[in-house]
Amino acid sequence: MNNPGRRFTDFKKIIYGAVDDEALRSALRKAVRSFRENRDKALNQFPHVEEQRKILMEKKEEVLTHLDEMIEKFGAAAGRMGIKVHMAETVQQGQKILKEIVGSKKLIVKGKSITSEELGLNDFLKETGNEVFETDLGEFIVQLLGGKPMHLLAPAVNVPRERVAQLFSELAGRELPPDPAKLTRFARDFLREKFFQADIGMSGANAITADTGSIFLIENEGNIRFATNAPPVHIAVVGLEKILPTLADGTMLVEVASRYAGYYTPSYVSIISGPSKTGDIEKVIVWGVHGPREVHVILLDNGRREVARDPMLRQVLSCIRCGACMYECAVYPIVSGYWGHTYMGGIGIPWTALIAGGWEVAAPMAYTCTLCGRCREFCPMEIGTPEIVERLREEMAKRGCLPEYVKEMAQKVLTKGNAY
Repeated sequence: MNNPGRRFTDFKKIIYGAVDDEALRSALRKAVRSFRENRDKALNQFPHVEEQRKILMEKKEEVLTHLDEMIEKFGAAAGRMGIKVHMAETVQQGQKILKEIVGSKKLIVKGKSITSEELGLNDFLKETGNEVFETDLGEFIVQLLGGKPMHLLAPAVNVPRERVAQLFSELAGRELPPDPAKLTRFARDFLREKFFQADIGMSGANAITADTGSIFLIENEGNIRFATNAPPVHIAVVGLEKILPTLADGTMLVEVASRYAGYYTPSYVSIISGPSKTGDIEKVIVWGVHGPREVHVILLDNGRREVARDPMLRQVLSCIRCGACMYECAVYPIVSGYWGHTYMGGIGIPWTALIAGGWEVAAPMAYTCTLCGRCREFCPMEIGTPEIVERLREEMAKRGCLPEYVKEMAQKVLTKGNAY
């Protein structure tokens, strides 16, 4: 679409539709209230996280200013542990690698991974003749809806229990009550057999470590453990920014991300450092015991190296996906992930412009942001999203991404103090 006016108009319709959705507003009000209470309790219970997050900021900066070196270190360490590492510079390369590993006519179970959304992974795998099941409960609901995730951690935060009951009843062939416990039990029973029938399990990663080649996965549901352990092949799709220098840094990220996401501690933390193996028969190493015989990591660049070269913009690559900024935002609690593309919310603006979407797609998002700064105030990595958005707006204007009426409104604000 080369018509910025049309893009802005279509975006406004989506946003206004979300604003008028009372069920959505009600669900978001409850989610915001609950999140803030839980986050504050977690941070008060573990005050040392304040010091940990500052150290983690330094570690992230170390990686992003020595990215090629860290990629090389991770590749060597993972290779020593039997992990096959693949470098994908672009989405097209990532899809090609996936096709070579997966082939066709495979049953795939998948853990929650927003990085995989950059590859259009589910649609791509279906187009190549495979069957894919999301196994995170929220992602499973979104998949059945045919929609998009509405939050980094709670993809179905906008879906009321009555709608979930309707979706699951259609799948079950019988009426299920709008009872969260019973609906969760149905999803558990339905997906349980998929884990053990699957040919391939897929995941993202919360972190990967350069010294050991390990993959860190944080979760509460237990689905990721099944998806990465039961099938004979595990594929992790990981953005370059997820690299940390050491295993100890990975454990620190677990603490910081968990507490800022509102949890005392996650139910499960998996550290995967290669395929399953044993040496119990005459100390001869045999790969593929109870867990996967193969582990693949697809490292995705898709613009990340370029962003990392810019001292201001590379802040966005420090995001640890805790989701705290969205629940503190002035806009997100009103419209949820409708204010977004692959990535949503204020932090989603630079991610959309620079990584997954493009300048024209990000422009309406950028001009929805109020620049209030609450995201930066509550971000454990202190990402300066408002300043970044201001810079992106300047670039969008230069690139012709703005319709005339937006330029006119901006000029009125400058000259008269009022856009209208």
